[in-house]
Amino acid sequence: MRRSTALFIFIGLLFAAIGAYFSAQRLAPDPAQASAVERLLAQTLPDAHGQPQALSAWRGKPMIVNFWATWCAPCVQEMPELSALQAEISPRGIQLLGIGIDSADNIAAFAARYRIAYPLFAAGVSGTELTRAFGNQAGGLPYTVLIGADGQVKKTYLGRLKIDKLRADLSLM
Repeated sequence: MRRSTALFIFIGLLFAAIGAYFSAQRLAPDPAQASAVERLLAQTLPDAHGQPQALSAWRGKPMIVNFWATWCAPCVQEMPELSALQAEISPRGIQLLGIGIDSADNIAAFAARYRIAYPLFAAGVSGTELTRAFGNQAGGLPYTVLIGADGQVKKTYLGRLKIDKLRADLSLM
């Protein structure tokens, strides 16, 4: 009896491990398309005040691009940490940009309510296509991309950021 119970537990754990492995593989972002950074920098998006801004202004600068939405709880939860990070990395010339997969009105209302220390832009639904170009085939949010000054994607993150991991990865910039 004990031997069969131990066997069932082992088999259960084995299948759980296999399921976790395939789940992680399925949710891992694909590599970014070669044209993803150029597509991003070709955008002119309304900022949090509704003013159109050309993202090409950040060409040649290291960036952290955070795709988010006002209705995404993990996105909103990580924003205070990202604001603090922007103050920390600004002297190093690294710029954080928030690209909202939301309406310009929602982004403006959010920005008025919360003090975010980095530029926010409204990309609407077309922002989802941008995330896919960066390898986010699942379409999940938040989605964050590290882009070096050379215009190359250094790393992508799907889901709520672990800020300490992001800080460590900034050495890739």
